[in-house]
Amino acid sequence: MRRLSILLLLCLAPCVQAFSVTVPDIVPAPREITMARGRLRIKGININADTALDTMSLKAVRQFADRLSLVSGKTSSVATPIGLARTVSKGDISGMYFLKDASLSPAAYSIAVNGRAVVVRSSSYNGTLYALQTLRQMLPVQVYGTAQAPDADWSLPRCTINDEPRFAYRGMLLDCSRHFFGVDVVKKYLDIMAVYKLNRFHWHLTDDQGWRIEIRKYPRLTEVGAFRSGTMIGRDRNTSDGIRHGGYYTQAQIREVVEYAASLGITIVPEIDLPGHMLAALASYPELGCAGSAPYQVATWWGISKQVLNVGREETMLFLEDVLSEVAELFPGTYIHIGGDECPRDEWKTDPDCQAKIKELGLVSDAEVSAEARLQNYVTARIQNFLALKGKKIIGWDEILEGELAEGATVMSWRGTKGGIKAAGMGYDVIMTPNTYCYFDYSQSPELDKEPFGITRDPKRAVTLRKIYDYEPYDGLSEEAAAHILGVQANMWGEYIATQEHLEYMLLPRMIALSEVQWCEPSRKDYGRFLSGLESHGLRILDLLGYNYRKPSQNL
Repeated sequence: MRRLSILLLLCLAPCVQAFSVTVPDIVPAPREITMARGRLRIKGININADTALDTMSLKAVRQFADRLSLVSGKTSSVATPIGLARTVSKGDISGMYFLKDASLSPAAYSIAVNGRAVVVRSSSYNGTLYALQTLRQMLPVQVYGTAQAPDADWSLPRCTINDEPRFAYRGMLLDCSRHFFGVDVVKKYLDIMAVYKLNRFHWHLTDDQGWRIEIRKYPRLTEVGAFRSGTMIGRDRNTSDGIRHGGYYTQAQIREVVEYAASLGITIVPEIDLPGHMLAALASYPELGCAGSAPYQVATWWGISKQVLNVGREETMLFLEDVLSEVAELFPGTYIHIGGDECPRDEWKTDPDCQAKIKELGLVSDAEVSAEARLQNYVTARIQNFLALKGKKIIGWDEILEGELAEGATVMSWRGTKGGIKAAGMGYDVIMTPNTYCYFDYSQSPELDKEPFGITRDPKRAVTLRKIYDYEPYDGLSEEAAAHILGVQANMWGEYIATQEHLEYMLLPRMIALSEVQWCEPSRKDYGRFLSGLESHGLRILDLLGYNYRKPSQNL
């Protein structure tokens, strides 16, 4: 009887193939997916796009159709008929349809595949992009390549998907200050983020070891600060390889990358680290330093410099405002990251200008917070107010909690999870990026001798694929505090990562695991399912896209 039913189904719907129901390998896993028996052939399918969709969404649909035509060997054209949404609502349709649905949240989408049609709904460009990424993962992996594969099974499983992310902020950091990576490398980094639906690129552009962004009012920042005379060898800061290293992004290149990221649904969060981690700026403009601190040179070693900006001088604060004015013009996103971490305050204790400013502001030390820490609070608050006038908000590392922090600042918790828990409990918005789970420059295995040389010395601090996958951002938080967690980010610091090949090895496949932490509700996570799909499908995607990666089978 079952065999007869299948034969009848094939006769009644020749475009549907009846197979056992298998949930496709989609990462990050959708919030809801309901499977049905059968598949819909889409080779040469007619694709229709709602004229109500925005211009970028229409372009993305056309690009999808072009790629499908290329790899399947049969053209799929795109039409934008008037009254499309009404036609679809009446039913009796065939083909693929992309519709605007204002009832969905901006990052949400739905996909319905039946025996005759595919209907995709979204309300925004990002929702359309996420739907397209899901469709690609349900297709043969050849869709990620450029070679024709006409004999592949160009069909979609019959299913209904309703999906949206758990967290609005889903980020990855790239440190281009310690080692400079060119525009092409940055774009490739953004490409793989987009495949797995990450939407924030934290671009670490300045530090003691290099200034990477052109500031027109201060040309010496890149003439001098973008280059160092050498790099320490291994962990011995008294050594140097003697090889000049550096580079920077022109403002034209910055705009190019910003536009490219936007086309992938990614917003860039630039970081100008202050008032510490500023040795490259001090080497460029020594007058910004504290009394008796010079001479300065761009750091050739890793670590924390005791030489910091003289924030007691008005000229220094105007310098920061000038720099951030140009940064704000280049990056249209809401947030600018101002660092605030690892700022030694020893020089401020003896600098006349800093002590005069402390006296002027009436700052005092108490049992918990020094006057110098409160001076840094003054810097943070002033920069926050200045950027607010330009429509920007600040993010700072969790050290900005020391002393007093103005309302409206966002805290990025890196020293474990305690800073984020504290900040959320105080009512501040938080992005969780604890080094215990989210530092991708840490070794991927506790067997350190089998991994590339890096910053990890203690095997217990290795961030394995399983460790990042199991991270739960709400641990230790009340329901009220959890509402302040905007999202999760992993950080790729670059002290020991000097090549693109090494960079990709440290990123992948850990970033793919991260995407499920960022996107999926805990009930949707399953490490066995994730790992099985990664090995059968995900790594083939990376191969076709040309990424280097660490094989998960190696010492998980």
